[in-house]
Amino acid sequence: MCDSGRCLLPVSVCDGQPHCNDQTDEEDCSHKHSDCGGQRTGPNGFITSPNHPLPYPHQQSCIWQISVDEGHVVTLSFRNFSLEPHDMCEFDYVELHDGQDARARVFGRFCGSSFPPDITSSGPHLTLVFVADEGLTDSGFNATYRAVSLLERTCGPEQFACASGECVQTQWLCDGWNDCSNGEDEEHCGNSTYPPFTSSCEVISVEMCLGLSYNLTSFPNIWLSIADQAEAALVLRHYQVLKELACFESLRRLLCGMFLPQCSPLGGVVQPCRSVCTSAEQQCSHALDTLSFSWPFNCNLLRDSRETMECSIP
Repeated sequence: MCDSGRCLLPVSVCDGQPHCNDQTDEEDCSHKHSDCGGQRTGPNGFITSPNHPLPYPHQQSCIWQISVDEGHVVTLSFRNFSLEPHDMCEFDYVELHDGQDARARVFGRFCGSSFPPDITSSGPHLTLVFVADEGLTDSGFNATYRAVSLLERTCGPEQFACASGECVQTQWLCDGWNDCSNGEDEEHCGNSTYPPFTSSCEVISVEMCLGLSYNLTSFPNIWLSIADQAEAALVLRHYQVLKELACFESLRRLLCGMFLPQCSPLGGVVQPCRSVCTSAEQQCSHALDTLSFSWPFNCNLLRDSRETMECSIP
């Protein structure tokens, strides 16, 4: 409890971001992350969750920033991995970012007992984020990293080599998401297990999403597993209870951009920019906390408008 009566989820306490107006949620946090996160440099090393192999403590928010010499990239491999399982990995998770902070492009979010794939950064920096809530705990993880010279770098047998030098998992090819910086992993996908992302545009008919900066969308929505506009409308109906909030217009643009993404004239769709999500989060998270709702999106999974790949401002 903070601000004389507002309730905050425990996972938001001591997460480095003040959610209370009086900032009491970020006080007395030194004991919580004493052995958690920090800088890692040098040609190799390891990272473990707090107390590993014993169960990690509740309410953890740890960020490790790995940096190696210029002209090298970082390869990270997990030796042990066991976190509280969840379909969307919202409770306890490890998240990996291709850069020197948690705002960089996301490689993936992982939980449960299946080992994440080996991850190789595109440059000399890689960031590992570990979050644990107040619920179940497990034995955590142990990961090793090493610096690899760009001259010696080769992609593994189950990886695809992008022209930029990045290595991406073969299962990410033709999945509708650009994993190579130039999008080449989504080219020539006619014989893919996944259908080519070139379905025709259709006019938006969902009432909640009329009047956006665009009026054409395309389905199926593979990111959210939604087959058509009728199914999207059923899901969006649940958010109508929030329409009296002062921030609802900002939230509406984000929701529509996610559930009815803009159809691209080049084929496929364009997801909303990260700024659309962060703006809605800044305006609405306080109101949602008051209603005992947690913010439902991870804005870091969306593209930054400054990146080379296109994104949408609904």
